[in-house]
Amino acid sequence: MSKPFENSALHGSSRFPAGTFTPAPKRATPAKMLAAQGKMESLLFLRHGEQQLLSIIIPLVALIVLANFDFIPGENSLDKTFPFALATAAMSAGFTGQAISLAFDRRYGALKRTGASGVPAWTIIFGKVIAVIAVTIVQIIILGVTALLLGWSAPVGGVLFGIVTLFVGVSSFTALGMLMGGTLSSELVLALANLIWIVLSGLAAWAVFSPSVNAEGVLSIIPSVALSQGMVDAFNGELPWLQLGILVGWLIITGVAANKLFNFSASR
Repeated sequence: MSKPFENSALHGSSRFPAGTFTPAPKRATPAKMLAAQGKMESLLFLRHGEQQLLSIIIPLVALIVLANFDFIPGENSLDKTFPFALATAAMSAGFTGQAISLAFDRRYGALKRTGASGVPAWTIIFGKVIAVIAVTIVQIIILGVTALLLGWSAPVGGVLFGIVTLFVGVSSFTALGMLMGGTLSSELVLALANLIWIVLSGLAAWAVFSPSVNAEGVLSIIPSVALSQGMVDAFNGELPWLQLGILVGWLIITGVAANKLFNFSASR
């Protein structure tokens, strides 16, 4: 004699009718997982004091100081100061912030524990990308409003070109940060990321502000120089094809390398 539950299974019906259990236990959709991971990463990033110092406070102070003192020759120093401040902020959020964050997440096993919860690896990575985008939007608002109050202006087309260039640059530096943070030890990343940020920012300032330096020449291969000079040209209404090509090249190279070499756990 067959059992009732066996008969129902044979006929394809469920043992329990729909709606018996609320909420229904099941895996979240990829969109929901990505939204939750992105929200968490964004909040963690925005709550981190050191990240905000590098990503917002230092670029903001640089913008105000350079715009109000005669350090830079030219009638309107904001034409170079504001793009440079945005580029510095992008480097901080995409490169330094992600490199250090990833390295310490790996060191303390946070990435492995998150992965063990059933969250796919791609969700973790793209969650961090969403966090960088969120921080970049905050940077644009804060630095942009400050620049407008200081007297900066640009054509509408220039603003659009500038935003495109900025996000391409952010993507490139984020890939570079993930490559470093996903492969090296946390101690090494902590030292190198800050040192490289200082060097890249210094080279960008030298290339953009020094009248004797050709920022369109060999120096443009350096990603910080390409982004800073590209932002200057973009806000002037010119689409910086050369700088965009260089940044996309950095994005492809570092992105491929990060994809192949990324390690979710710190090496012992």
